[in-house]
Amino acid sequence: MTMDTPEDTNGATPPPEPPTTPPPPPAEPAPTTTPAPAGDNRTIMVVLSYLGLLALIPLLVEKDDAEVQWHAKHGLVLTAAEFVLFVGLQIVTMILGAISGGLGCLFGILIPVLALGILVLHVVCIAKGLKGERFIVPKVSEFADRF
Repeated sequence: MTMDTPEDTNGATPPPEPPTTPPPPPAEPAPTTTPAPAGDNRTIMVVLSYLGLLALIPLLVEKDDAEVQWHAKHGLVLTAAEFVLFVGLQIVTMILGAISGGLGCLFGILIPVLALGILVLHVVCIAKGLKGERFIVPKVSEFADRF
């Protein structure tokens, strides 16, 4: 008599096969951060361009980057224009102070207000430069383009 049930020669049934479980999902790869290539310090150079005489650093270091060169030249011309403006305002304040004390004092109060305005101008120039844009200051930017 032949039976279709699997049996050993001893008459015992083989152990059941273990249930198959799907393999675990692959682990997430670790996030890789690629370091910035050497020489890619455009952000630092644009910020330095609008910090007075520190604009000489990007002007002399980043000779191949036309955008950084423009910002450095613009920052230097802006600094020179501010210097001339402050010296002129100081001379006018001294002259008016010698003639009439009250009018000289009024111009003396304008100097901190003007300095705050120039600080805001520099912050706007830096913000635009970091976005890859240019902030055009009439006459000053045109003069900087000549170099």
